[in-house]
Amino acid sequence: MIGRLTGRLDWKGTDQVLLDVGGVGYVVHVSDRTIAVLPPIKTPVALWTDLLVREDLLQLFGFLTVQEREWHRLLTSVQGIGAKGSLAILGALGAEGVARAIALGDATAIKAAKGVGPKTAQRVIMELKGKAPAMMLMEGEDPLIDPAAPVPEAAAPTTPPAAPKGSAAAQAEALSALTNLGYGPSDAVRAVAEAAEAGAVETPEMIRAALRLLAPKDG
Repeated sequence: MIGRLTGRLDWKGTDQVLLDVGGVGYVVHVSDRTIAVLPPIKTPVALWTDLLVREDLLQLFGFLTVQEREWHRLLTSVQGIGAKGSLAILGALGAEGVARAIALGDATAIKAAKGVGPKTAQRVIMELKGKAPAMMLMEGEDPLIDPAAPVPEAAAPTTPPAAPKGSAAAQAEALSALTNLGYGPSDAVRAVAEAAEAGAVETPEMIRAALRLLAPKDG
């Protein structure tokens, strides 16, 4: 199994790239979103990968984060969603967007992906609803840029401004997601309030923080 590739980006197409790893060129299929954010040709990159093996076919699919790869694996487990459909969904929504749509029961967001019909979108919501909490709690760093590559001066990190406490809209969405996932209203309200008080601002981070607070404690 090829789980990750690190090398030089030699070519970019509309839905695939060529990654040179030690002199061997790997064709890796990627989403529109990945193509859009990849660095220039001849730049070192790293992608998490999933290998599709069939009797007459071997295909590599590449992802910016391990979370995105795991969502790909879950999406392709749903009847009617193949690798192409999964990349379309991830390309339209991203890993965070997929998690948010499933947590909120938003089949319309899933249906917005090219080639995904309403019944298939609803099936994605129903079959993966129970997977959303664990996936949203998954931690991981973005492996897009090779850590050994020099960082251009223009890309040097800057100190972000202090963020305000979570907005009412984000709290409402987080609350809706938690109740959709089966948590009781009082527990969900308490967890969302604590997450916002702790500094969570956007809906995805607020949901993750609330899920950590709601997770069973050892002992």
